[in-house]
Order: sequence, then C-alpha cells, then structure tokens
Amino acid sequence: MIDQSFDFAATSTYINTLFIPKRIHAMKKLAVIASIILVIGIAFFLSSGEDSATPETPTPTVDASTKRTTDSGEVIGFRGRQDSLTWLGIPFAKPPTGDLRWRAPLPADAWQDELEATRIGEVCAQFGGTLSGAKAEDFGKVDGSEDCLFLNIWAPATAEPGSLPVMFWIHGGGNSIGHGGSANYDGANLATGHGVIFVSINYRLGPFGWFTHPALRTETQSPEDNSGNYGTLDIIAALGWVRRNIHQFGGDSNNVTIFGESAGGVDVLTMMASPLAAGLYHRAIVESGGLFVSSFGAAENYSDDPDEPGHAFSSREVVNKMLIADGRAAHRDAAKMQQDEMGKSDLRGYLYGKSTADILNTYEGQLGMLNAPAVFGDGHVLPEGITSADLFSDSSNYNVTPVMIGTNRDEVKLFMMMSPDSMNTIFGIPYSLKDSEAYNRNSYYGSNTWKARGVDEIARNLTSAQGRSVFAYRFDWDEQKSVMGFDFGEALGAAHGLEIGFVFGNFDGGFGFDMFDEESIPHRDKLSKSMMSYWTEFAYNGNPGKGRDGREVEWTPWQNNNPDADRIIILDTERDQGIRMSSEQVSMAQLKEQLLTDTSFKTPQEHCQAYKQLLQGEELDSTARNKLGSDC
Repeated sequence: MIDQSFDFAATSTYINTLFIPKRIHAMKKLAVIASIILVIGIAFFLSSGEDSATPETPTPTVDASTKRTTDSGEVIGFRGRQDSLTWLGIPFAKPPTGDLRWRAPLPADAWQDELEATRIGEVCAQFGGTLSGAKAEDFGKVDGSEDCLFLNIWAPATAEPGSLPVMFWIHGGGNSIGHGGSANYDGANLATGHGVIFVSINYRLGPFGWFTHPALRTETQSPEDNSGNYGTLDIIAALGWVRRNIHQFGGDSNNVTIFGESAGGVDVLTMMASPLAAGLYHRAIVESGGLFVSSFGAAENYSDDPDEPGHAFSSREVVNKMLIADGRAAHRDAAKMQQDEMGKSDLRGYLYGKSTADILNTYEGQLGMLNAPAVFGDGHVLPEGITSADLFSDSSNYNVTPVMIGTNRDEVKLFMMMSPDSMNTIFGIPYSLKDSEAYNRNSYYGSNTWKARGVDEIARNLTSAQGRSVFAYRFDWDEQKSVMGFDFGEALGAAHGLEIGFVFGNFDGGFGFDMFDEESIPHRDKLSKSMMSYWTEFAYNGNPGKGRDGREVEWTPWQNNNPDADRIIILDTERDQGIRMSSEQVSMAQLKEQLLTDTSFKTPQEHCQAYKQLLQGEELDSTARNKLGSDC
C-alpha cells in the first residue's frame, strides 16, 4: 500500500485531520457550503459555477478551418476566445455504460457524419454542486451521466500539424466531483498566448471510477478490467487518444505534459507510477497533490475483517448498505450474512442492476466528495505493496520524467473557512474569525503537513532518483480584498486551488464574487503572466528556467545536498516580496518537533489534539508522551 495516510487529495478523508475541529458532511450541510463557496468566489478544487456550455449558452457557429480527422471520424469546432481553435466534447472512449460499467475503457465507436464539437460533453456522474455546473436547486442531487468520456481541445489558429507542445489537464475534485469542461479550465489563454495545444478531459468519478468487489472479477476478464482503477484507465485512454490524434490539431505527440491540481495532482503521480502510462507523456506538473493508493483489502473487505479491516465504505460495506436500503436485510449483520450467501453471479447481477443514483446515494461525503477508497494498488495498473518513498527513490519503479511540484502556502484555509468551529457565521456565511491566532496557527501546521508530504518528501526522493529535473514551488498570493469588514486575505490567504486562476489566466468564470480590487488587478495579472510563462516553458523544454519570455526570475531545480541552497521558488506579487528562490524545506520530523515545543495553545487538551492530528493515526512516542502528558 502506498502511503495510505496521505490521502487528502484523492479522497475527502484527510480533510478531517487538517486541524479542522468539526466535520462538515456535504449531504447534510450542502446549502451552507454552497453559500460559502458562492461568497468566497472560488470552488473547491477550482472549477466553475458558470460552465462554458450551459443550456442557456448559444451553440457556437462551426468554422470550416477547424475540420479535423480523428481515428473515429471527422470533427469540426469553432473559433473560441482570443480566436483560439476550439473543439469541445470529443468522445475518446466508448460509453462505459451497461455491461461496460466497471470495465476498462474501449476505443470510441466510429461515427459516419461530421461531429460538431461545439459543446462540452456530459459531466461524469456525481452529486450536483458548483463543480458540476449544476443549478442551485439541483445541488446535492445526482448530476451527470455514466456516459461521460469526452475531451476538449484549444489550439492557436496558426498551429501547424504536430508542431506544438501539448498540455493535458486532469481536473481535481477528490476523484468524485468536477469535470474538464469548466469555464475556469478554458485553455484559450495558454494556447494562444503561449503557443501550446491544451487538452482537458473527463474521467469516471467516485464508485464508477474506482470500485472493486470480488464478484466483479472474473478469470475471463483482462487485468485492467479486474483492477478497479477505471478512472485511472480513463486517463490513460485519453492519453492514448492524444498520442494517436493530437497531430491533426497541431500537437506534438512526443511532447506531452500532464498536469493537474489536488486529486488531479494525485492522478498525475499515478501516471508516473503506472507502467501502462509509460511513453504517453513526457513531463509532469503536480499542483497541491500527493500520492495515495489504497490496498484491495481496504477497498473490499468488511470493516471488521480480522486480517485487514476494510474502509467504512469498502465495496462489501456498500453492498451491505444497499441490501438494507432495499429492505432485503434489517441490519448490517443480516446484510453481511446474506451477502456471504449470495453467489458471485448473483452479486454481480445485483450490482449491475443498480441505477446511477442508487449507487451514488449509498455514499456519504464532504463538499460533494465521497468518503470511499480510490486508486488501488492492483499490481497491474498500479504497483502494490510499496511506499511512496520506495517508489520515487528508485528510477526503475516509475516513469522518469521532469517534474514540477508544489503547494499553496495556506492550503487548508479553504476547508477551515467552512468550519463553524473556526468562523462566526450568519446563515452559514462567515463574517469573522473566532480566534485569529488559533486559526493561523492551525493553518500553518495543516498546510505545512501537506507541503512536507506532498512536495518536499517527493522532491527529495525524485531528485535522488533522477537528478536535477525536479522543480518545486510554493504559491503565496494572499491579496484578496475585504468585504464589509471581513478580511478574505487572512481568512483565505493562499488557499487550496487559488493558483489555478493564475495558471490559466482566468479570473472571470467564477461565482459572482470579485476577490480583486482595482489596485491589486495589475499585480495579479503580472503574477499570472509569469506563472503561465513558467508552466508553458516547462512544457516546451522540461525546465521552467526564466519562462517562455526569458525574463522571469530563474527557477532552478530542487537540491538535496546543501541545506542552504535554493531549492524552491516562491510565487507572489511585488507587493509582497515578489517571485524569488528560497532554500526552505519542511519535514514531518521538523513539524513534530516544532509543534511539541509550541506554547501558544490555551489548554493542554488543545495541544494534545493538535499533535494527534499531525500524526494522522500514528502512535505517540515516548518523547511526545512526556511532553504532552500521560493523558494525551
């Protein structure tokens, strides 16, 4: 099992350990969360509440210059923003419905007539919210479809066949919400402003993307079909489509950069870990990610299994819940007995007979994300029985490519701001911090835990394995304006997902709240221009260097040996120290030592609780026990 404690971006589980005292269950508090997200002007894992192809949006006029031939048939697109050539909703695989549910993706069926690629495809099945583009009245309801494997392309009008680097975007959302066609992921700025071909994709989410049960595995199926990693395989299939077809759209299939944020960053790292993705991409960018791979035991076993207890929403426990919901069992013990007595064929038929809504409504989650295992070490799609340190310390264990990796300075403030234990609220809308000192202290430890595990540890291991081709960053922008006396700069700061707008240069696709005042906009735009320059230069050459324009602060690789050497770039405006290299690095050992000696806690109980949250289930050692007391 790969680093199961490090699952904050792949599932919602980790959010509960990030120094946030109270869980917020999305299905119970969805209206509150929706209000907060609408007010703060960003969505969890950054997507758009105003999708680029809502029913009210007129269908764009097709443009004859966009006609292209793919291996499934001809497509025609339109002229999008900044005169970009744009194609939306191209199928890259056969619909994974009916008997193809919980099967590896197959090539898309050929079509005879010209396909008008002018609207985004259906979003993958999920609970409706800002990330799915659902209307407010549909929040919390099942949204989207299992027929959802579509991709979108943006290209400069001057792109010659096979000439430009490809940037392949994997959206975030806990691997259970979001979609690639969100307006905030419009690739026109990157394509036309920096000369790349931009591709975004959908992939199966939640229990349709990652689900494994013994009854679903058969000897006649392929290892991919039996892996449970259907969302992972969807991403690989989309990369395969790009390899076969992107030449026609101006892309160089031998220069593909995969990049993603949060769960999308997790998925980028799984591409590095999967032997099936070898050769399909050539560079990788990980924004606020990390690596988390569940074992089959956690994914499948009953929660009271004596050898390896399963997750509370393992597949066996999900079937138990279904049997109870159907009235076929009165309680868990009866459901467990019935499930054990059902044959594999009956269980398989039972699961395939469930509707999309039946399956999703079996789960619980937070912020729309489902609380369930995702991404499995099956031994074929992804390795099993190996730690992330082992994986990335040995170049023979993964797909070696240049890597950019980073986090935001205040990652966890987005989640903390949604906790009523942290904020004073009216109708669920925050208006002030309850305890500014505690809020910022808890953010410091939670966000640096993310950085230690999601960036610095991985960067050290990758550098030891592949040398000076690893580039780390920290995003520090925190210049939000105050609204009615509420300082969003302190409450949000450089929160989770905020860098996405800067990477895409998109600041107007959001939620009706403007975080920027007139004085901050020029500085915002300058930082965004620099970040797009770094990101696209990396796509061209595997080294962000001085950016595409050659005028940026030089971004040098991570270094392991010299503790005083520059190893990470800080991304900020000139109003607050600007873009600069730093020697900073963080380790879990350092954070534990710092927290043990922290005297800012008001009570021993608060200190103890904070340390236990930092440990994420680890036992206290003797040093910590002596410091915190025997009652901890």
